[in-house]
Amino acid sequence: MIAHLQGKLVEKNPTEVVIDCGGVGYHVNISLHTFSLIPNADFIKLYTHLQIKEDAHTLFGFAEKSEREIFRMLLSVSGIGANIARTMLSSIEPRQIINAIASGDVGLIQSIKGIGNKTAQRVILDLKEKVLKLYDLDEVSVVQNNTNRDEALSALEVLGFVRKTSEKVVEKIVKEDPEATVETIIKRALKSL
Repeated sequence: MIAHLQGKLVEKNPTEVVIDCGGVGYHVNISLHTFSLIPNADFIKLYTHLQIKEDAHTLFGFAEKSEREIFRMLLSVSGIGANIARTMLSSIEPRQIINAIASGDVGLIQSIKGIGNKTAQRVILDLKEKVLKLYDLDEVSVVQNNTNRDEALSALEVLGFVRKTSEKVVEKIVKEDPEATVETIIKRALKSL
């Protein structure tokens, strides 16, 4: 119904903004990702999603159309409401959510506050094919990165490192350098452990 709002920025908080459009102030809920992209300017434009419930009409705003599309995709999953979807987009970058879904990374999605193991699995199960097709991702390359990560974790475990501790270090390395080889991951992990 309301595709976007363009107007004077009246209030700006990490979770919400008020935009004055022709004398009407619209209260818009935003994610931290959108908050970080809103320029320090008087006039802004946000793409919006209007949620209508019995007791409220709620506007959600996004600096990028792509973030709004991810938000809408997340809403299609049973058990994920607008607030959890917004929390997901506030906790990790939209691109990371897409990559996590495409690669089946339950751990990353589950690391978001309010998301349990079953919900994380449901997100991946419901959205993986859609995400791979929509974003034209190659499932093989994503799996390859996971294989490198898994092999590096196994090697570190054999070397006597605790898996939990190793996972945090290895995840950080893979996030910084998704193309890292098994050897590179292990070498960098050994420096940090």
